[in-house]
Amino acid sequence: MFDSPEELSRKIRLGEDTSLECKAVIFKGHRVSEPARDGLADEIAAIANTAEGVVVLGVDDKTKEVLGVPVAGFDVLERFVFELCSDSITPPVLFRSYRMELPDSTGNLRPILKLEVPRSLFVHKSPGGYFHRQGSSKREMQPGMLARLFQQRSQARLIRFDEQAVPETTLGDLDGDLRRRFLGAHSTEEVATLRKMKLLTREEAGNERATVAGILLCSRSPERWLPGAFVEAVRYRGVKQDSNYQIDAKRMCGPLDQQIREAVTFAHRNMSVYATKQPGRVEIPQYSIRAVFEAVVNAVAHRDYSIHGSKIRLFLFDDRLELYSPGPLPNTVTIESMALRQSTRNELITSLLARCPAEDPTGEVGRQFYMEKRGDGVPIILAESRRVSGRDPAYRLIDDAELLLTIHAATALQGREERG
Repeated sequence: MFDSPEELSRKIRLGEDTSLECKAVIFKGHRVSEPARDGLADEIAAIANTAEGVVVLGVDDKTKEVLGVPVAGFDVLERFVFELCSDSITPPVLFRSYRMELPDSTGNLRPILKLEVPRSLFVHKSPGGYFHRQGSSKREMQPGMLARLFQQRSQARLIRFDEQAVPETTLGDLDGDLRRRFLGAHSTEEVATLRKMKLLTREEAGNERATVAGILLCSRSPERWLPGAFVEAVRYRGVKQDSNYQIDAKRMCGPLDQQIREAVTFAHRNMSVYATKQPGRVEIPQYSIRAVFEAVVNAVAHRDYSIHGSKIRLFLFDDRLELYSPGPLPNTVTIESMALRQSTRNELITSLLARCPAEDPTGEVGRQFYMEKRGDGVPIILAESRRVSGRDPAYRLIDDAELLLTIHAATALQGREERG
């Protein structure tokens, strides 16, 4: 946005509006004195809550004079902006910074810092409250407007969160091989088909953007746009979560089906298998891989991707497996009714996973596709876990914000010989 110095200079001469905010920069020693940290945080959050915009640091907002920024202060200024966007705005705002030179009133080139702030998927709160951009000024959002914005950018909106456009993405951000697996062999109108499948959408301004589901299923790096869209897995020695006793760890990134496959493989690799010899050899794994597969699929398919930065966590201990999935239960589902009811938070994501063939290297998954949408995932987890360990797995909702599934491991007493 305003990519060339000439275009940005012309825009500054016209003055601030919804898409442009200018701030002079003053240093005191080795720190930024102006603009005030909280005030700049409010301005950046207001832009993210409204529409794509640019903040130019080194230009007086009243006189439009290009004052510049000391070259030696660029690193300090960028760190100042990064810290306020990360610490003073909730959830943090993503931005891009560019060092440029613009002519002042005498024609001399002066360094400035240009910040590009995209329209966000989320609603941001800054030190002064919740703001939006109206013309050249920020305005605090009244309760009605704030409620509508939360509705528009939350799971409750008529257009579901997984169908929303992801700012700053293009068709090119959907990997060719990954997107073609959903198109069908006879699709000739690729863009039209991607739109129809809601992997791609057109914004009000006419720009083609990848949707949340498109990024999650057709991007090699979904976490680039949706921080936390990955699975963090750790195997601990013993029964406590202690990094000093970490045996194995891996971060599963990439498209969702790849995350599922790698998480199940991680669990399979890190569990023990016990065996009895009489009357014949019978192997008893710590966990049912079928149950682990269903649990990971449910976590990936039904988690709340609108929660900024939250990730799925898979922890294995000597006596149990723990799986944390961000977000409360969808709709009116309760812990008690999970095995009896079918409900989904991400209808588009589950529909796409239902078209992805499930790789089954262990031969224990028993699924043709990652999702079959029959509502039998939780019953399988319950039955398979009881069969292997003799104990019921436990679901627990933490602070109405995260679902924890605990699957108990089979013990050495259930088998006399151990391998793995």
